[in-house]
Amino acid sequence: MTIPATILLQAPGGGSGTMNLLMIVLIFVIFYFFMIRPQMKKAKLEKSFRETVKKGDKIVTIGGLHGRVLEVDNSTMMVEIDSNVRVRVEKSAVSVEATKQISQKQEAKK
Repeated sequence: MTIPATILLQAPGGGSGTMNLLMIVLIFVIFYFFMIRPQMKKAKLEKSFRETVKKGDKIVTIGGLHGRVLEVDNSTMMVEIDSNVRVRVEKSAVSVEATKQISQKQEAKK
């Protein structure tokens, strides 16, 4: 008596397919809560910070330039990095973390 090949290829027990599907869904849920959601939250925070930058704020760019904002346009801002030294930078070049660290250090000194 010969056993058909399709019967030999089937996994024993009928629940393994649903277990595999459940594991894949669980991995996506873990990725969402530990990687995707925090990144979306961080991007939202950075966007709101860059929109609220106003004239007179002290900022730090991603390149490490420290300066004071002189004027703000739609996508750029004029920053004074030294007396009579002005540069125009993109809003996306402002480092949120570095700017907050600088402001925290200045408040701690007071």
